[in-house]
Amino acid sequence: MKTKKIVSRVAAAALAGTMLLSCAYAAGTNPADSKTVGTLSAAAQNTKTVNKTTNNKKPKYVFLFIGDGMSYPQFQAASDYLGALEDQDNDNILDGNKPLSFMNFPIAGSAVTYDSTSFCPDSASTATSISTGHKTYSGTINMDESMTVKYETIAEQLKDEGYEIGVVSSVNLNHATPAAFYCHQPSRNNYYEIGEELIASDFDYFAGGALLKPNGADGDKKSLYDRAKDAGYKVVNTQAEAEKISADDEKVLLISEKLADSDAISYENDRAKDEWALADYVDKGIEVLSDNDKGFFMMVEGGKIDWACHANDAGSAINDTIALANAVNEAVDFANKHPDETLILVTGDHETGGLTIGYAGTDYDTYLTNLKNQKISYAKFDSDYVSKYKENNTSFENVMKDVEKLFGLKLTGAENDKLVLTDYETGLLKDAYKKTMSGKEVDSKNQKEHVLYGTYEPLTVTITHLLNNKSGIDFSSYSHTGLPVAVFAKGVGQEKFGGYYDNTQIYHKLADLMDIH
Repeated sequence: MKTKKIVSRVAAAALAGTMLLSCAYAAGTNPADSKTVGTLSAAAQNTKTVNKTTNNKKPKYVFLFIGDGMSYPQFQAASDYLGALEDQDNDNILDGNKPLSFMNFPIAGSAVTYDSTSFCPDSASTATSISTGHKTYSGTINMDESMTVKYETIAEQLKDEGYEIGVVSSVNLNHATPAAFYCHQPSRNNYYEIGEELIASDFDYFAGGALLKPNGADGDKKSLYDRAKDAGYKVVNTQAEAEKISADDEKVLLISEKLADSDAISYENDRAKDEWALADYVDKGIEVLSDNDKGFFMMVEGGKIDWACHANDAGSAINDTIALANAVNEAVDFANKHPDETLILVTGDHETGGLTIGYAGTDYDTYLTNLKNQKISYAKFDSDYVSKYKENNTSFENVMKDVEKLFGLKLTGAENDKLVLTDYETGLLKDAYKKTMSGKEVDSKNQKEHVLYGTYEPLTVTITHLLNNKSGIDFSSYSHTGLPVAVFAKGVGQEKFGGYYDNTQIYHKLADLMDIH
């Protein structure tokens, strides 16, 4: 299907010039590199031919990794956390962070993320910018603001050129970010219609969380899974079957066997040892897609970084960021075997939660190793523990036994124990416990309750808030923010992705490199 393309509005792109970035990566290359690339003018940013390639070399294999909700704070916090763990084993002398693999890519750029609605955009519009090069409203996928014009995605264009296409996500495959590479809908909530477009895309490999509303909003439509089978997809929902998938399987729809909250893949800190991680789905995708003379394009989303940051769960966000880095490593291993044919891009769609490394209560200090005491995500604690507390009317004292075991927070302990709650912190936790046990929903019109709990379980979100703060981490929001995101590049055409530009340019730079017009 060929759909109409429209040149992005210069006036909208000019807004990017008003935004500032106080971060070392903004220069356009890795800080370790002495060469930098200056910021382009707004008008130049809006031109499809920015950084026009000087040679005819284009990659045969393209990986695009998107950390949903991942900006500088998320990967830096993960890096600092790993460094702190390493320092703890070295007499607590601070030797620095431990960079995630993609942080050492030779090119590092920055992309502005605003959309047609807000400077704090959503995943539908930002993923649209990345996949098509166009701005649109929050909540809209690959359509213009009038909801009448459809934009063709980079994945659809490459499919037309003979490339095999893969879409992988740790969340639902018809969620906004993965959907932005194959569908065109006025609302990201049209899950059944998005699923229909997934099937119609004829893409070669889908893998990740289950489809939302597979029988339609009212449950009265033919299952999307059955329709996918009818369209020639091999639908797989067990790990044993997934392991048998090979390049001989022409079209694959692989759903995780062990689905967690909202039918997504488990958070990394909940994942069983024998359960596939995001990296395993990427590895299988490489196996399925690489047996193609033309090449392949694979988009991989670390979607639960966003979910964890919405819930202000720093421990889960950090571990899922590390899981994304592990998935990137699969692409790096592949690229090492095909160094002259592969491009790897790693970016985010927007930042979530207003994550900061530093907290008023810890001044200039951080205690990031405290986060290793968290053994469970907020979502699993809700489903496996809080639900039973409500059912059994569990006492605060007994709840605290689980809290100490699963998060490390405690009511008493040694004077220098950074995980012992102060009287103030204990009061906050007791208030949250009472609110949770009351069974009443958080009153969104009550400013105090909304700021304290957002839309989350009061007990659980207070636990993560306290652990975050005791670790020297804080959040400013339960929503998205307007921070720029990083764009890391390694491989064929990597030099095009340095600089500071609008997120629509990720598409234009890639399209130019791939000779897509």
